[in-house]
This record gives sequence, structure tokens and C-alpha cells, in this order.
Amino acid sequence: MKKFPIIAFFVIAVVTLISCKDDNNLDDYKEWRELNNNWLSELELGSASYYRKIIPTYDKGQYVLMHWFNDRNATAGNLMPYYTSTVAVKYIGRLYNDEAFDSSYLAPDSLFETKVNAVIPGWTIALQEMHVGDSVEVIIPYQSAYGTSGSGKILPFSNLKFNIKLVDIPNWETK
Repeated sequence: MKKFPIIAFFVIAVVTLISCKDDNNLDDYKEWRELNNNWLSELELGSASYYRKIIPTYDKGQYVLMHWFNDRNATAGNLMPYYTSTVAVKYIGRLYNDEAFDSSYLAPDSLFETKVNAVIPGWTIALQEMHVGDSVEVIIPYQSAYGTSGSGKILPFSNLKFNIKLVDIPNWETK
């Protein structure tokens, strides 16, 4: 019985060490991370008049860069989604090097329906800034995308570029 605390301690120590092991070693993605961060820095510094930096009031640590392709005055009176809204969008997603990784245009009707709060944080931020009919380019830093873990074709530390058109807000709710 006296050995139980010692054995329990060693089991806990081993489990802790294994769980603390970083599967996404920074060195494994060092070059990719640097290329992504340099690209994002260039966009932030060199395109200040092209992109608008959007920082949500609810999380000052997140942000996206947005550029509207349409005249915002023409869509200003249109509906805007809430955090809990379902939206219908057309989009294409690209990596920093312009390699496409996903697109709604691959679907038969080319519309993607989702809840605003069910996507990566960068999309949530961008969608809440859009009116129905808006077409935008959104640059999403990796911290507001898939972070240090990545997803599928998207490597860890990937800053993403999306072209998004907000087509509709089905079943739009009133405040």
C-alpha cells in the first residue's frame, strides 16, 4: 500500500510529460511560418489604404484585414448577419502563395450555408462586418484561422486569404 503513492506519482509524471510534448514543433514549420508572417506584414504595412483592419470589440486579440470589391453605399441598407445567424456565401480560400485549398464553387449550386459562430474566428469577424451583397477579400492571420494545428491541406501557422460574397441570410431574425 505504501508503494501506491509512489507509483501514482510516476504515472502522473509520465502522463504529464507525454501530454506536454508539442506535436507542432515550431522548428518543423519555421520556414513556412516565416514566409506567412512576412506576407502578412507586407500586406499590413504596404496596403494600409487597400485593406481595412477589423478588430472585434469582443476580442481585441483577434483581427482580419478586409477589402470590399463593391460600393459599400449600395449595400449599406441590406441585412447584416448576427453572431447566431445562418448565412449563404460563395467563397474561395487560398494560402499566402495563392494556392487554393477550398471553394464553394466546387458544390453544384456554389453556395455554402453555415452559422456565423460555427466557422473559424476570422470568418466570424468578417461576416459580421458584411451586408448581403457585399464581396470582400479577407486576410486572416493564423491566430484567427487554424492556429498552430492546421487543418487538412492547411499547415500550422497559415495566414489565409478568402474571397467571400455574402449572398443571403436565410431565416433572418430580428433583434
